[in-house]
Amino acid sequence: MGFEKVGTWRQFLHWGPILALSVIFTISWVTLRCHLMWWPPWDSPGAMFNVITFLTWVALTLYNYFAACLKGPGFIPEGWKPRDPDHTNYLQFCEECEGYKAPRSHHCRKCQRCVMKMDHHCPWINTCCGHMNHANFCLFLLFAPIGCIHGLSILIPSVYRALNFHYYYYYRSHEPLVYLGFFGFIVTMFGVGLAIGVVIAVGMLFYIQIKSVIKNETGIESWIIDKAYDRDRGDEEGEFIYPYNLGWRENLKQVFTWSGRPKSSGFRWDVRPECHQFSLTTEQLMQKREKRDRTLQFEVIRPYTGSMFPMCNHGCRTGCLVPCTDEARLELVVGDVVYVTRWKKYVDQMSTCR
Repeated sequence: MGFEKVGTWRQFLHWGPILALSVIFTISWVTLRCHLMWWPPWDSPGAMFNVITFLTWVALTLYNYFAACLKGPGFIPEGWKPRDPDHTNYLQFCEECEGYKAPRSHHCRKCQRCVMKMDHHCPWINTCCGHMNHANFCLFLLFAPIGCIHGLSILIPSVYRALNFHYYYYYRSHEPLVYLGFFGFIVTMFGVGLAIGVVIAVGMLFYIQIKSVIKNETGIESWIIDKAYDRDRGDEEGEFIYPYNLGWRENLKQVFTWSGRPKSSGFRWDVRPECHQFSLTTEQLMQKREKRDRTLQFEVIRPYTGSMFPMCNHGCRTGCLVPCTDEARLELVVGDVVYVTRWKKYVDQMSTCR
């Protein structure tokens, strides 16, 4: 069994990687420019150590960013099926890939492939965060805020000295001067704002991802688990046990390894003693079956273009009521028949359905 990587530089020709790399290089350039004026590295060993440390954070951020992009999440080969034909009874079939979904894999509409241990599709790396690149993605989310915190410790004193340039020029002339000028000051403050934004936003993403790693549970799997606990289970099914939570230490070892490759092959996974390889996929099949059983048929009475902003044609309430999502929507014409599993009726008698 093998897996496929992304491995193409063309994926960087997308607004996500372009914006992410622009932010990284802007913060790095502004910080280094200020560092050379505020604390020149040739003046003392401490200054040299400080600038080398900052460049180390930049290098680690870029390395893990490119690794997350180029390694890719690991794709299930198209047309894949398990070696044992009996195992197909426990797996979902993907119509788009014309093959079976390995345990923990899900189909990504944007990648147009089934992804190993898919967590989410990330526009910043222009691919999915999944099995093969999860460690690099988490390390990128760790080193980027650390580098920005270090950068802020350089930028803020530099801005202070620039604002008090005349004082340092006349009364502290023995200390390095920081002169930014109008344009330089604007760019530096822009860099400060970017760095603060990265610390807050990316730091929150790191918290979410490391929590996912510690629990050995992807965002998609958390939805499955919630539905498993809410679902009416028969006596023969017994209590649902999430099979991949092996304890936080072992969960970390599943993702972070010295070789850089995750512990699992992406097709078979270490599971709890009381579970088996298909414990979660069996639960998914049961949830799919119940979903089909509660499906209702509706005939479309008003056309819908599939627009993300339907207020013009269907009123302002459709823009602020559920479902609020950035996912694809159906284009509908009068007379279409749709099968609905989740729905809500509004006062204007319009049903927004997927």
